[in-house]
Amino acid sequence: MYKGKKVIVVLPAYNAALTLEKTYAEIPFPLVDEVILCDDASPDNTVAMARKLGIGHVIEHEDNKGYGGNQKSLYNKALELGGDIVIMLHPDYQYTPKLIPSFVNIIGEGLYPVVLGSRILGKGALRGGMPLYKYIFNRLLTLFQNLLINYKLSEYHTGYRAFSREVLLAINFNENSDDFVFDNEMLSQIVYAGFHIGEVTCPTKYFEEASSINFRRSMKYGLGVMRVSVSHFLQRLGLAKFGLYKKR
Repeated sequence: MYKGKKVIVVLPAYNAALTLEKTYAEIPFPLVDEVILCDDASPDNTVAMARKLGIGHVIEHEDNKGYGGNQKSLYNKALELGGDIVIMLHPDYQYTPKLIPSFVNIIGEGLYPVVLGSRILGKGALRGGMPLYKYIFNRLLTLFQNLLINYKLSEYHTGYRAFSREVLLAINFNENSDDFVFDNEMLSQIVYAGFHIGEVTCPTKYFEEASSINFRRSMKYGLGVMRVSVSHFLQRLGLAKFGLYKKR
């Protein structure tokens, strides 16, 4: 608990057996009340490792629903359990759990209802191993998004995020894509709904066991991001209406 607010960490897992234990060990208990892991039909022993570690809530997808589909299951479960502050942490150890107290403090003190762990703030992204083409795409897409969405973030593409309960109840995330562009649709919804977003510098870590999408999937993701940005722009100007922005 943080000042009476229930803190839940959600772990979207796929083939995370080799890194889950290290990630889980650094979660700052007892600040965190509950941990939920959703395994998206991994062929490895992620579920067995989660149960071995004693993770309180383990959701198993019989079929692979995608990164966005994984998050939908996690956020719905977190709301069902009464989460007031919900932090998404990738169990591949690419993002450090040591930033969780900062996220909780920012939301718990009412400074921002959404917090992102930015790999771009500062100059550590390339030194941390981010591939050059991903860094360039990140910067170009973020510039495009800032212009069309009419908001200013250092990056929209981090997978390290925290939300207040109010935000998760306000946006219709269940209508979003089941693919990787889910993350960007969610941020677009948040900005459109009038919520403000804070950012915290996050170290960048790329290594063999960390999850990463290939060049082809990156291109598909980039096109999806551009689609979301254009949709937001048209919706904001009243030139079109998209179901993405309907309230829950």
